[in-house]
Amino acid sequence: MAGLIPQGFIDDLLGRIDIVEVVGARLKLKKTGKNYSALCPFHNEKSPSFSVSPDKQFYYCFGCGAGGSALSFVMDFDRLDFPQAVEELARQAGVEVPHEERNDGRKSSSRAPRKDNPLYTLLEQAAAYYRQQLRQHPSKQRAINYLKGRGLSGQIAKLYDLGMAPPGWDNLMSHLSRDTTEQNALIEAGLIVENPDSGGRYDRFRDRIMFPIRDSRGRTIGFGGRVLGDEKPKYLNSPETPVFHKGQELYGLYEAKQQNRQLNEILVVEGYMDVIALAQHGVTNAVATLGTATSEEHLKRLFRLVHNVIFCFDGDRAGRQAAWRALNSALPVLEDGRHVRFLFLPDGQDPDTMVREEGADAFRRRLEREALPLTDYLFRHLSEEAGADSLEGKAHMASLALPLIDQVPGSMLRRLLRQSLQQQTGIDLDTVEPATLPATESGPAAPEHPPHADDIPFGAWDDWPERDEAEAEYYIPDGLLGAPPSSNSGRPFAPRNNERGEQRGRKDFGGGKKAPRREVDSPVLQAVRTLLHHPHLAAHAQQANQMADEDEDEARLLVALIDAAQKQPSLTTIELLARWHGTAMGEQLNRLAEQEWLLTSPGVNLEQQFFDTINKLTARQNERRIEHLLDKSVNEPLSAEEKQQLRDLLGARNARKNDG
Repeated sequence: MAGLIPQGFIDDLLGRIDIVEVVGARLKLKKTGKNYSALCPFHNEKSPSFSVSPDKQFYYCFGCGAGGSALSFVMDFDRLDFPQAVEELARQAGVEVPHEERNDGRKSSSRAPRKDNPLYTLLEQAAAYYRQQLRQHPSKQRAINYLKGRGLSGQIAKLYDLGMAPPGWDNLMSHLSRDTTEQNALIEAGLIVENPDSGGRYDRFRDRIMFPIRDSRGRTIGFGGRVLGDEKPKYLNSPETPVFHKGQELYGLYEAKQQNRQLNEILVVEGYMDVIALAQHGVTNAVATLGTATSEEHLKRLFRLVHNVIFCFDGDRAGRQAAWRALNSALPVLEDGRHVRFLFLPDGQDPDTMVREEGADAFRRRLEREALPLTDYLFRHLSEEAGADSLEGKAHMASLALPLIDQVPGSMLRRLLRQSLQQQTGIDLDTVEPATLPATESGPAAPEHPPHADDIPFGAWDDWPERDEAEAEYYIPDGLLGAPPSSNSGRPFAPRNNERGEQRGRKDFGGGKKAPRREVDSPVLQAVRTLLHHPHLAAHAQQANQMADEDEDEARLLVALIDAAQKQPSLTTIELLARWHGTAMGEQLNRLAEQEWLLTSPGVNLEQQFFDTINKLTARQNERRIEHLLDKSVNEPLSAEEKQQLRDLLGARNARKNDG
């Protein structure tokens, strides 16, 4: 949460609504025991595997793994951004969405504009004016002939709301404004321009074919204009405005969602006309960036809708440069199960000319046959750049590839990429120290990705290794990163039931051999899963501020959950999940929450395991404080308070040893 919508309101909203009603308004639900089932809307299936729990206020698909709250369901099903989904649920509940005040007294800003922003009305009026000019202006035939010459029909022009900005300097300004105030609004919307020297004002778009740019809800947020004469630039886009951010928007995405009830993949092309020409011929899943390189934000948005993205570029140098930039943007969001491919067209061709020349079926076959998987393109590009036909070239290729591979968050894909690189270069990558690899022309080495649970070897829990913090987007309670408390002399918490749960045995891998990968989550993640489904346990745990200096990602997340549940004991599972919704750690929490079946393993005392983990964290905190105080005493005398704290901590350590 970026602070735009108060967390308390979201908690209250999720408490007001019933997920069964929300999902039932969009799917045909059937009562199956205490839950409801349906065919999953997020993948094709013949028998229902989609389940909705009224008790947990949670949905989960056993076929594709989709799951979450009513909020995440509305986001995915209605294809809305987070603030828009909150507004939709609030509308259904009959309440108004409040917005927090910032410290300076102004409203918090957000990339997602408020629904009542007057610029939307102004931009829609401009779109209607441009459509009208295409039908009625005396010089309309010139624009119509151009569109027909590109093979477009009136039907496709209507679908994409094409229009025309007539010749002249102030046509739109005269039509939409009567005074200076209204002209100022047009400037804010990016529709007219003010000369900074003379103060003169004139239409931004003149004598151009107009392409309205629409957001995920179909609202006009900006325009692209294609010149009809020889003026430069050939294409002109709206500037950045309060409602238009070209680095986040994709042309044609709204129309693609409207034309495809179930999107399986999205094709990313370079221009407006490519999108429309493909749609004219039945390829209705194409989008285009708005005069900018494909960004990580673009990819995140696309992967919320589909798991497969294909980039289609011209085969010239500019097209290949654009493809390489797109690959670099894709690597940090390439989770396991996501696929990116690249299609390079013959020189002199673009998707517009290609689909008109060979037809939609042949174009689709070309996509299937010739689109390179990202991994193939990555190694092909680096092999050519490094000259990998020599030993020196292979070493250079490895130095270029490893920093890129380390950016991939998907643990399985990252492992396979390293294996492939090892096969192609003959280098044993397990013996290569990451710190010895230089930064390369392909980009600086990315920070090491935090270990996934699947990557943690047996015995890692015993050493409690430090981990780099690569994700800091999740909710951190006030004071979580503050200084440690002055004392913590209490004994470890002993649960009411002293019955010990069975612990999974571990094999002893000696002889210096590398330990195999873990097949289960770490104890901390197991504790997080337990606490998500049994928030009441937090009331019996150590106070969160006694573990406040934890700097391991998993441990910090557990401490944050404990803190939230201790401050608001009535929080439910779904309310806890909502606090991290939309963040990287929120996705991890959702995955853990979906694995509720792991909490029913026979012979496992979940409560005991949970408190064992808390005690382990507390003991580690105490050891850190002891070490800090002992180190300090070497250089300077301790204060009376610090001496007492050290005595208390050492006493607690001895008590634990005696209890053991």
